[in-house]
Amino acid sequence: GVTRLLLTRIPFFKEIIVSSFSCDSCSWSNTEIQSAGRIQEQGVRYSLAVTSRQDMNREVVKTDCASARIPELDFEIPAFSQKGVLTTIEGIIDRAVAGLEQDQPTRRVADTEVARKIDEFIGKLRQLKEVKSPFTFILDDPSGNSFVENPQAPQRDEALVVTRYRRSPQQCALLGLQGDAEPPDAAEDLRDEVLQFNTNCPECNAPASTNMKLVQIPHFKEVIIMATNCDSCGHRTNEVKSGGAIEPQGTRITLRITDPSDMSRDILKSETCSVEIPELEFELGMGALGGKFTTLEGLLKDIRDLVEKNPFTLGDSSTPSRTGKLQEFVGKLQDIIEGKAQAHFIMDDPAGNSYLQNVYAPEEDPELSVQRYERTFEQNEELGLNDMRTEGYEPPAASGR
Repeated sequence: GVTRLLLTRIPFFKEIIVSSFSCDSCSWSNTEIQSAGRIQEQGVRYSLAVTSRQDMNREVVKTDCASARIPELDFEIPAFSQKGVLTTIEGIIDRAVAGLEQDQPTRRVADTEVARKIDEFIGKLRQLKEVKSPFTFILDDPSGNSFVENPQAPQRDEALVVTRYRRSPQQCALLGLQGDAEPPDAAEDLRDEVLQFNTNCPECNAPASTNMKLVQIPHFKEVIIMATNCDSCGHRTNEVKSGGAIEPQGTRITLRITDPSDMSRDILKSETCSVEIPELEFELGMGALGGKFTTLEGLLKDIRDLVEKNPFTLGDSSTPSRTGKLQEFVGKLQDIIEGKAQAHFIMDDPAGNSYLQNVYAPEEDPELSVQRYERTFEQNEELGLNDMRTEGYEPPAASGR
């Protein structure tokens, strides 16, 4: 037979490898997908409220380590029971029906009662495709490499809830990540030193080098800037990690953009920070674009590039309505970058590790407001703080003889 491989990019997600096998002798064919990236730092859980036939056509990337559930039918596709696949919600239901029907002729002969119950369940699955009543589709992937399409991107989808979480030790073991970590060395003063270590380029996988530097941001805190430069393909990237602990309270920073000079303000966007522009009905979730230390103009251009590089606006799969909406959004965003339109720029960081420059520091900035708030239980859960023990974890002192 012949196996074909295709490296493609899912809009607002990442690159995947689609493999297709076909045999000319028996006409058997099979397709599966593999992630072209690495296992993510956090697992991901998608919960979609399916209410219409359009929802059944949403694209889904399901890796082999992801599980799919429909709570209304008490139905679950366990992890590692299927190969990775690029399909739709309807396609996942069809694959489940095909799997259940595979051994039905044998069951009808061996155990008619079990076969009858499975036939009833298959009928319920097929009724889901008609969406006569809403149901919930949950995709849980501890590797973080699965995906459910948001057709309203870059706007927020009210029917889709995306939750990122810390993997449990059992999930790490299933992914082959569990191991005994060595205790860290004593802390050193690295403020005046640039560290360099070898890594692989995220684009071409060629050997590259990453530079790391500890930087003090005025009127804020220390951050770690990591920059990677690949000599093979020229790819360059930078990422920012917070050098301090999670703050006791979350931070919501609101800037009213009134002048082109606002574009030169320094910004530190951490990985846990979400960005909103109410005038554009736009929201960028936490984790998107990673941590960045740039200017307001640089961050807005990164958002513009993220939308413009969407293949749905350029390729054969684009639709006039979707293309028009995205182009209209890019035009309004460009007006804000060029200072032709005023807008509010909001950064919401539950960890309190994001920063927007106050050009009047140490005086107050009339266009900038910083609000601190108490985190909710769900936000603490996402940050892994609910299970963190900071007191009473010391072993009992040995009693003297």
